[in-house]
Amino acid sequence: MLKKEASAITGGLSRPSKMPCPGISLPASSCQTGQKLARCPGTPCHGCYALKGMYRFPNVQAALARRLEALAHPAWVQAMTALIAGHEYFRWHDSGDVQSSWHLKQIFEVCNNTPETSHWLPTQERQYLPLPGSSVPSNLLIRLSNAKIDTKPGQAWSHWSTVVTKPRAGHVCPAPKQGGKCKSCRACWDKKVHEVQYLKH
Repeated sequence: MLKKEASAITGGLSRPSKMPCPGISLPASSCQTGQKLARCPGTPCHGCYALKGMYRFPNVQAALARRLEALAHPAWVQAMTALIAGHEYFRWHDSGDVQSSWHLKQIFEVCNNTPETSHWLPTQERQYLPLPGSSVPSNLLIRLSNAKIDTKPGQAWSHWSTVVTKPRAGHVCPAPKQGGKCKSCRACWDKKVHEVQYLKH
């Protein structure tokens, strides 16, 4: 499949300015758990960055809506595979989150189709983990996002991310000291890093 056709099917990839790679974004308003947490102070979704700034521009909102609608396309897996193939890294959902078990299964298929790419999927949708009858592809790292700020990782999952007001021992995202960029850091994709801490904006 040509990338032009693949972009038309999927709504195209996103290019987060912080990231060293492309990603895919969906409307933050489609987050099932995130929309509930957004109403609760003390959670990372309260004051969500993906509900502010450039994400509110009409053209961005339209692109996010197209990508959400595209999930139902029968060629979505094939099209996403065509767009991601050849990239060393990929991030799922700089905005939005997993929509269903079926959606997660589709993501697994894309990852299996692109074995040369390291995939990172942060999620609040713990109800879909683990996916019954499926094993997580070896090139996909799912980081479960802590539902409250300044909490420690639980035992329910192997890899986590936590928003913190005061960093503790462990890996802290260096982006705030690097002009808001990942630069050479790839900790979010690194299975040896059990938890990534992000300083609260």
